[in-house]
Amino acid sequence: MSIIDWTVLIFTLVAVVVYGVLIGRGQKSNESYLKADNKMPWYIVLIGIMATQASAITFLSAPGQAYTDGMRFVQYYFGLPLAMIVICITFIPIFQRLNVYTAYEYLENRFDKKTRVLTSLLFLFSRGLSTGISIYAPSIILSSVLNWNIYLTNVLTGGILLIYTYVGGAKAIAHTQKLQFLIILGTMAFAGYLLIQNMPNGIGFNDALYLAGKSGKLNVITTEFDWKDKYNIWSGLIGGFFLALSYFGTDQSQVGRYITAKDNTNAKMGLLLNGLVKIPMQFAILLIGALLFAFFSLKPAPIYFNERSYQYLKETKPEQASVFEKEHQDLQLKFNAESKEILRLKETHSPQLKKTIQDFKNTQTQVKALHGRVEEAINHSNYNAEKTDTNYIFLYFVKNTLPVGMIGLLFAVIFLASWGSISAALNSLAACSLKDVHLIFKKEIPDDATELKYSRLHTLAWGIFSIGVAMFATQMGSLIEAVNVLGSLFYGPILGIFLVAFYYKKITGSNVFIAAILSEIVVIAVYNFDIVSFLWLNVIGAAAVIIFSAIGLLFYKQKAVNS
Repeated sequence: MSIIDWTVLIFTLVAVVVYGVLIGRGQKSNESYLKADNKMPWYIVLIGIMATQASAITFLSAPGQAYTDGMRFVQYYFGLPLAMIVICITFIPIFQRLNVYTAYEYLENRFDKKTRVLTSLLFLFSRGLSTGISIYAPSIILSSVLNWNIYLTNVLTGGILLIYTYVGGAKAIAHTQKLQFLIILGTMAFAGYLLIQNMPNGIGFNDALYLAGKSGKLNVITTEFDWKDKYNIWSGLIGGFFLALSYFGTDQSQVGRYITAKDNTNAKMGLLLNGLVKIPMQFAILLIGALLFAFFSLKPAPIYFNERSYQYLKETKPEQASVFEKEHQDLQLKFNAESKEILRLKETHSPQLKKTIQDFKNTQTQVKALHGRVEEAINHSNYNAEKTDTNYIFLYFVKNTLPVGMIGLLFAVIFLASWGSISAALNSLAACSLKDVHLIFKKEIPDDATELKYSRLHTLAWGIFSIGVAMFATQMGSLIEAVNVLGSLFYGPILGIFLVAFYYKKITGSNVFIAAILSEIVVIAVYNFDIVSFLWLNVIGAAAVIIFSAIGLLFYKQKAVNS
């Protein structure tokens, strides 16, 4: 990067850290550190909810996801609006009335301590791991740009945000998320504009959309039902509904955002508006990926977007790389020519257009097959890198196309997006491990100053843990998919526990405790045997807790009758 880009990047990041530290000064109690004194208006709640979910993974990996698999990933969010309504009706009034620090405090009131601790541990494990993945996402950038070791960049990325998170708690997080998200949305919108402006030969937005459509990348709605298909309208509406219900209703990283609201009305407004604007925002981000495919169908694309990985292959297997490059060059020339011919003929609706489109699709299949062989060769070369180059596609465009200054700002955006979600996650992890585990087993109740010290120590410990997880994230492929798969392994049983708590009043703590353990075993087994796609795991996990709880209730009733 240029000196100007470095200046923009460093200035932006330092400004946010300083702002977070200054606005979070003077914490004196956990009420302030973990809940921001319950003073947040609806728009801060909205931005906090969106910023917590929209991590660097969203802005780094989602365009690559659309580039490789099309825009059907947006269906993953179709169940979100309905889930927001259910949470506003059921979850928020209970959490607000009990004035909880964590969602799992309610479970002790409804069931018992062991159910509260079990649910907390499920959350801590899943959220701790996914936070590590969120640290790894921006680390890719530093590693690629600076040619630094990925493990060093993990430490730097995870360590910098700890400064204001450790000092300022929920208040600093809420206000920095506001600043971060405004910068992010403005910059991503401008990046999309520059993508269209950099299309060759005066190609406009409509032309780029036409090419993206003919390549199959605008597959927003897929109606065919398939249990193993990751993204279709059915898995999105049903599986996505259960995932969103669990994530926003029972995951402390999100619950911690709206329990800071002034009152029920502000909390509900923040959640409902999130349900309305999340799908259009995700659609726009995925559209950038589809347009990137059109961009690289008109301009030569690299043989592999992770340049360092391919460079290693060239150095270790030069003859194989040479064969790949010759085939790639021939295919790219053919692909670019066919793309331009399609645009030239698109208004004619002639038989020649139909033939050219078919040739274009055939060449696209050949390009994909070549990419697969290159990827396989890299993965067999014992190079310690990602299994795919999905996370590098948007990054490659930024580095090689955008103007000076904009590159540094885009890199800053990915850091800021990461910090927004990671800081909220660390705060929620600290609240949960302190309130639901540490203090549960501590006989003496600490004073405010001691409890605040414990909160900060828990924040620091989870920061270190998440950095450790990031060290092992290189083998997870598409990060946006990996983090959602990980959540789906645990969210279903957690949601099931809350649904039983809300709607099945006859179930006892011991009953639901056993049901939750059995349900988690079922979910892991279904995933390991690859029976259904990951979104359905949320439905299976929640349903299993309800079914096992009902069976347990019948067993206890029968036992009581027999005795």
